[in-house]
Amino acid sequence: MTLNNIIFFIGSTIFAAFLHTYLFNRAAKYKIKKANQTGDRWGSQSKPILGGITFYVMFLLSLVYYAAFFDYSQMVDKQALGAVIVLNLAFLMGLADDMINTPPGFKFLIQILCVVILILFDVYIKVYDYSIVNYAITTLWFVGIMNSINMLDNMDAITTSVGITVLIGVLVALLVLTGGHTVLFIVCLGVLAALIGFMKVNWNPAKMYMGDNGSQFLGALLAIVGIIVFWNGSTIGTEHKKLFPFFLVFLAFIIPITDTTTVTINRLMRGQSPFVGGRDHTTHHLSYLGLKERPIAALLMFINGLGVLTAVFLLLYPERVLLPLWLIGALFVIVSLLLYLNTKYSKPVK
Repeated sequence: MTLNNIIFFIGSTIFAAFLHTYLFNRAAKYKIKKANQTGDRWGSQSKPILGGITFYVMFLLSLVYYAAFFDYSQMVDKQALGAVIVLNLAFLMGLADDMINTPPGFKFLIQILCVVILILFDVYIKVYDYSIVNYAITTLWFVGIMNSINMLDNMDAITTSVGITVLIGVLVALLVLTGGHTVLFIVCLGVLAALIGFMKVNWNPAKMYMGDNGSQFLGALLAIVGIIVFWNGSTIGTEHKKLFPFFLVFLAFIIPITDTTTVTINRLMRGQSPFVGGRDHTTHHLSYLGLKERPIAALLMFINGLGVLTAVFLLLYPERVLLPLWLIGALFVIVSLLLYLNTKYSKPVK
């Protein structure tokens, strides 16, 4: 972590906090709100949804910073170029949904297009010997995480805090593996600064949301870093080579995976579509249990942070792990199962 990177990160965090405040004031003046005012959200739908604008601005500034201080030729690297194209598409798709309330089919088609672009630019999961299997897993992963991050944005600061934990873990892994000199490292550093700055207006009681422009962009970025760092970054021996990446991504994304799986199972069991909004997420049921919104955000941030910390340690130093992998996995499965069972136990207060 060079001095330039540290200065960039601190300056970016301060700049992001001011930009979020500026956008909040502009949104209040021009009444920039979400097009779908009838959507079912835990908080008010009428709050500004421009948090993702700062994420995107910091993404662009990160590219400019990298071009100015690092090897410019790496910016036209095949994988980096593919990721940049996809992140632009994800942001624009989310922004369109915020502004004109696009149909779900449109979002799904753009997400599939993003997957195709990533595969063409060699950014895909490489676990098995058969390309078609890898492509299928990549599609499920990318579309799943994009929608999972979007669905998780149902209560103040939940998606923001979970995104912070994942990006911190990715930055630590990239710092050890690459020395922090890649485009991906700098982009993650800039977006992390934007998320930390966003906490100022997104922590309960939130003044502003990230909107679909923010959650779709963030979901795409987390899905991409998940592929590069957790799916493809493992060097563990052949004994667990096929299963180990699944284990790592479950740990690093335990809250988004648990929440989406829980909601999908419960809604299908009730004969409902998993894609229709509702107040039946793990976050909501923790509230029904009696927890306040701030403790819920802190609890889920802690759980996902612990999962990310474990995943990064296993990725970097698998030979130093004292506990057997099955026991580590069992402990996190129990946490995931408890969150699911709580949705069966706790009920909305009438």
